[in-house]
Amino acid sequence: MEQRTNLRFCGMPVRASELEMIEGTVRDCFGLSRTELAFTLCELLDWRRPNGQLKAHECRQFLEELEEKGLLKLPGNRGTGRKSKVVPKATGECRTPTPPVVEGTLADLGPVQLQLVNTPDDRRLWREWVSRYHYLGCTVPFGAHLRYFVTTSEPVPRKVGCVQMSSPAWRMAPRDKWIGWDEEQRVRGLQRIVQNSRFLLLPWVKIPHLASATLSRLARQIADDWETLYAVRPVLLETLVDPAKFKGTCYRAANWLPLGITTGRGRMDREHKRHGAEPKEVLVYPLRRKAREILLKG
Repeated sequence: MEQRTNLRFCGMPVRASELEMIEGTVRDCFGLSRTELAFTLCELLDWRRPNGQLKAHECRQFLEELEEKGLLKLPGNRGTGRKSKVVPKATGECRTPTPPVVEGTLADLGPVQLQLVNTPDDRRLWREWVSRYHYLGCTVPFGAHLRYFVTTSEPVPRKVGCVQMSSPAWRMAPRDKWIGWDEEQRVRGLQRIVQNSRFLLLPWVKIPHLASATLSRLARQIADDWETLYAVRPVLLETLVDPAKFKGTCYRAANWLPLGITTGRGRMDREHKRHGAEPKEVLVYPLRRKAREILLKG
């Protein structure tokens, strides 16, 4: 009974009437795929982002959590499953030839820019580079996200790195303690935090201070881009740094604030199954003055 009464979708309690509708829809529309069921339920329950888009990705994961708890039976999985699809590290021949080495100073190469990844060719190239050169590979992010190429302009335009911004971690003790919010405030304010979940400067690029310059550009641009796409203006950036591999020097140089070390559970481990597995350092960057006060108000 407790499993049925303490359910939450994106932090909001799921009422008994909503659960009954979910169970009835899954039962009556069992011929649909899991993704089709998720879209159908989002329309019926009006589960939408602030910009009006359906929360179908999150809904599918919620349905699969209900199945794991034994609360319903879903049709066979025709897709990639509930876990994020991970593009493994590339090992064969690169589809895109390696560009020549890029060397020089920021002053010589022009201002650092962030170019949104929009076209199919750009998306393919972004995934190829991140899967090949980032130590975590390329993962389909949970929920909302934006991807960028880092570019320079002189003497010719060049792509020199990749950045991914995505929905924040559901819970992180150092961040939540720093903000000082309670459960209700966290649920209301979480959508105003954005996580820097991938940051890659390509290995053939040798430009001093490029990383911190990129982070500074990101801090000036992300709020407008995120609000344009998702109708929510973020006030805080967060990131996770693996202290066993990196010192986070570029974040500190760009004035990000170190808050402490996570428990290592992972962003979606709500049942405490992975405690201490991969502890990471949490760093944040306020995009607004009094960001904490804004987050507490929701």
